[in-house]
Order: sequence, then structure tokens, then C-alpha cells
Amino acid sequence: MKSQKLAIAELVAPVVGLSTSDVAALIEYPPNEDMGDLALPCFRFAKQLRKAPTEIAKDVATTLTESGAFSKVDVAGGYVNVYLSHSGVARQVIQTLRSNPLFLFSEERQKGDSFAIDYSSPNIAKPFGVGHLRSTMIGHAIANLLRADGSTVIGINHLGDWGTQFGKNIAAYRMWGDEETVRQNPTRELLALYVRFHAEAEKNPNLEDEGRAWFKRLEDGDEEARALWQWFIDESLKAFQATYDRLGIHHEYVLGESFYNDKMDAVVDELREKGLLVESQGAEVVDLSAYDLPPCIIRKSDGATIYATRDLAAAIYRHDVLGGNHLIYVVGGEQTLHFQQVFKVLELMGREWAKDCRHVAFGMMKYNGERLSTRRGKIIYLEDVLEKAVAEAMRIIEEKNPSLPNKSDVAEAVGIGAVVFNDLKNYRMHEVDFRYEDVLNFDGETGPYVQYTHARACSVLRKAGSDWEKGTSVEAIVIGNDGMGNDAVGSSAGPGINADGSSGELHPSEWRLVVEMNKANEVFERAIDQLDPSLVARLVLDVCHAFNRFYHDVPILSAGTESDKMFRLGLTDATRAFIAYCLNLLGLRAPEAM
Repeated sequence: MKSQKLAIAELVAPVVGLSTSDVAALIEYPPNEDMGDLALPCFRFAKQLRKAPTEIAKDVATTLTESGAFSKVDVAGGYVNVYLSHSGVARQVIQTLRSNPLFLFSEERQKGDSFAIDYSSPNIAKPFGVGHLRSTMIGHAIANLLRADGSTVIGINHLGDWGTQFGKNIAAYRMWGDEETVRQNPTRELLALYVRFHAEAEKNPNLEDEGRAWFKRLEDGDEEARALWQWFIDESLKAFQATYDRLGIHHEYVLGESFYNDKMDAVVDELREKGLLVESQGAEVVDLSAYDLPPCIIRKSDGATIYATRDLAAAIYRHDVLGGNHLIYVVGGEQTLHFQQVFKVLELMGREWAKDCRHVAFGMMKYNGERLSTRRGKIIYLEDVLEKAVAEAMRIIEEKNPSLPNKSDVAEAVGIGAVVFNDLKNYRMHEVDFRYEDVLNFDGETGPYVQYTHARACSVLRKAGSDWEKGTSVEAIVIGNDGMGNDAVGSSAGPGINADGSSGELHPSEWRLVVEMNKANEVFERAIDQLDPSLVARLVLDVCHAFNRFYHDVPILSAGTESDKMFRLGLTDATRAFIAYCLNLLGLRAPEAM
């Protein structure tokens, strides 16, 4: 569905000599309804057109008035105030939402593009902590948004399954591990061994050499080292999949860092052939000083490759083999410099598509104000958080609605939704301080509040029963049919939408709900451009606030006229579809009863 902002911008752009998108970005929502539904400040055009803003505003207003697309257009100084046909906009929103929630996207702007998205990326032999939730759910929501906008998405889980830490894991297991104990709870037991290794190494530094020696054996293909390493991977993947299943996460490819071991020599050879490698203190690096970046280390002085080498090989594989035209990395903000170096090296290698690589950074997850540290064992297990949230959801259900069918399934959806929404509602670059009392708060701006609003809308429609069933056609809802084939004019508090969708007044709460849903197109496209799911979360919260105000302000099932009743049921159904679609994009479920 084309937004009203876009409709105005298409008419105004030729008048002011700017692009449609530039004009649309300038259109504002006035602070009060007396100043119109939308306003365009014309000061920005004065220098280019060499005219006073008031004169430009008059020209713009004339163009908009002559289009006949708006109820009223007036000029206030350098502003053009536009008044929309409330009933006409309501007609459009209800029609499109009830027929296809994809109205949220005016067009599939990304159609034909393919995005390879690197997200989640846990480390083998370590359990999921709450810190892993950020990359996992932000990446999942971005993937959903891009798919909705017409692109092909290749989700990639880049597992941390290589490096010196695995030599430490092997050494720790051989010294203190027990196979049966590890099998009972693999990731937690392996983490406990890893933490013990570092604690013991502080007292006995020789243990660090032991860890490095075992990693060297792993690199050289030692049979015992490889067998233990593969066992750690297999057991970890089982644990990870159980968490992914609960969160509804799916990746097209699960590829560990080790997958690129045989692909790095080609990268090093290419860098050398193109004269990009230089020697620095025994290491081989790409000098990036001309770009105000530190050197990118490709081989260390001992000949070993590092993360940058592996990421270069992975990027080339994702583009050339997997077919990703755009490479997206949903990785913490502390890795910003690393990705700046990798993308610059790709550019110097002549990879034109390097300009389409993007690091989607996010803020750190803290716990009660303190930084989490896997090495020191300071970790909050995501599994424990999910269990606690689901248990709290079940407690509330037992207290409020003990006869609810499928209680366990609803508690699972609500509890996990509480944890996920608490993360996604925050701008991704902000740090998130994880506190149980916030995550498990089922009031306020939370996932359960959004899910409950959806369930409330479903409840209204269920209570309408056969009255709703017989009026489900768009014409019966929007035109204001009185049930006998006649157009009806609503009461003074109701919509009064006539057959042409032009006359009649909406109750302020009805109009506010329509306005919030009508913002979807611009908000969703901005969320995609900025790769920021929090914009979707904030929008659906605004819609929920507007619906609950509408629910309390005007009678729905007991409306004064059949026309008002059917319109309000249609608006309720549209809201239900809107909330469900937003929750789906964010990776949450939408229970029909709670």
C-alpha cells in the first residue's frame, strides 16, 4: 500500500525539483490535529528555487489541491498542511490489511537481491548465554524483514570451532574430564573445564603451553585430538539445536570456522600476487595506514593464520559459491575495527562487491551492570532464562485464566516472547543491561503486552460470533452496510463511511489507530534501510497502545448502529492481522487466547 507521505511526495517532487524520497523524508506529523494530518515545511526548497518559503508553499498547496486527492490543503507561513479523508484512509488500511498484511511494503524494493547474513555464531563447547541472544534474534528479525521486502536471504551460522581455545578444551578434558558427566550436560561441563583451565593457568602458566601444544596436534591431524574436537562439536550442536528450536531459528548453512581451513591459502596467495602483503615484525600484513586503519594481520610470525584470513576466505565463499550479493555480519560492536579492515582488504583485492558488505553492530549485553565473561565463568545461561520466563508465564496463566486450552504452548510462546521482545525493542547499538525483573515484567512495553493485545482483538472477534461471520466482506465492513443491502450513515461517534469512502467522521480513537497502522510502510522501509528491528517493535507497541485506547473509548459489539459495529469489527480484525504480522517478523508467536 502506498503511504500518504509517498502520495504527497510524488505530486510535490516535480514542483520543488527534488526526488520523491527526499520530499517524503521532509513530511511531518503535526503536533496537533488543527494543523492537519501531515505537513510539509518548504524552507528546504528556498535556496534551490530562489523563492520565499511562503511562495513555494502556495505553489505546492495549489498542486495538491488540484490533484483532488485530499480533503483540504492550506498554507501556514512556510508550511503546507494537508488534511486527509479519514474515512478514505480507514477504507484503504482495512481493505489491504485484511486481504494481505504485506501491504506493509509498498513494493518489493530488494527483489532480485540476495543477502548472506552471518548471525548467532556461538562457540563450540560453550553454552548459549544471554549475550548470544542479541546476534541471534537481531539477525533473525533482519532476515525476516529482508525476505518480506522481496530479497533472497541466506542465513549462515558461523560457528566458533577453531583456535587455541580448543587445545585448552582438550587439555582440560584429558586432565579433569569425565566422559559420562560431559555427555549428561555437554556444553556446561565443557565450559566448567575451560573455566577451570584458566583458573589453574593463573597459578601454573605452563598449562598455556599445554593448551597450545594440543591445538598444534589438532592442526596437524592428530587422531586423538581430532576425535575429541569432533565430539565436542557434535554434542554442542545438539544443545544449540534445542535452543534454536525453542526460538524458531533456522539457518540455511551451519559452517564452522574450520570449514575455511583449506580455503585460506588461496587468499594468501592472491594477496601476495597482487603485492598487498608486506612483512612486519616477522608477520605478513596488509598495510592500511593510507586509510587510517591499523595493518590487517594475515599470517602471524609463526606462520599461523588468524580471524581476518578466515573471514576473507569466508566472504569470498559466501559471494562466489553461496551467491550472496550483499554480505551482512550481525556481530557485536567491539568487532567494528576488524570488519573495517576485512572490507578494505576485499576492496584492495579488487572485489567490487566489497561496498555491499555491512557490519550490523550491536551494543553489549551486561548483567546487573557488569560485563559477562565466558572465560571467567560469568555467564547467564539462556536456557535458564527461557525456563524461568516460561514458568512465570504459566504462573500468571494459572492465576488469571486456569481453564485456558493449550496452557503449556501459550506459556512457552509468552515466556520466550518476553525475553526476545525485551531485546528487540531496544535500538541495537544501545547496551542492554539484563535484569530478570525487567525481562520477566509482563506489564508495560513488553512482549506479553503485545501478545495480550492480539489475544484481546481475537477475543472480540470470537464474541461477535455469527454477526461477524456474516459481515466479513470488505464492502459490508467499510461501506457501512446495514445488513439489508443499504448504505448506512454512522452515528456522530462512529465512522459514517459512505459508498465513496468520502464522508462521515471517525471517533478520535478510531482515527488514531488507523494513523498508527498507516505508518507501517515508511517505518518498515526505514527498518530495512537501517537494519534495525527495534523500529518494528516500537511501531507495534504504538499500535497496541492505540488499539487498547480504542477498545476502552468506543463500544464495539454494542455499537449504536450496525454500520458502526461492522466498521469497528473490521478495524479490530485489521489490528489483529497487523500485530500478528509484526510479531512474526520479530520472531514471536501470536496466541489467540491468553
